[in-house]
Amino acid sequence: MSVTLDHIIVPARDKRESAEFLARILGVEAGEQWGPFVPVRTGNGVTLDYMDSTDFRWHHCAFLVPEEEFDGILARIRASGARFHAHPDGSGEGEINRNDGGRGVYFDDPNGHHMEVLTVPYGGWPED
Repeated sequence: MSVTLDHIIVPARDKRESAEFLARILGVEAGEQWGPFVPVRTGNGVTLDYMDSTDFRWHHCAFLVPEEEFDGILARIRASGARFHAHPDGSGEGEINRNDGGRGVYFDDPNGHHMEVLTVPYGGWPED
């Protein structure tokens, strides 16, 4: 059986702000509003559908990116003024990690979600 993730709904106090923030960091475009959602589509076809909400808990989304794109993404995180850190518990403020021979960083979006970019899948999982 082949199972793939198609989309995830990400609640935010300001869906447009969060969608545009993530799109800018990742170097992609936030889509036009569709129904109650502002979509951000990733390279593998998964869409993060941002939706306005006042009652939500934070989400964590991790994005596997090519090594050659990591420095640009990190520069955009820094330029945004977002808090970033090396580890999921928030330690390593202003640092990146080098887990599994790659590079990774966690960062906070304007609505309290904890995002991550990494260049190598953790734990030796295959990319396909």
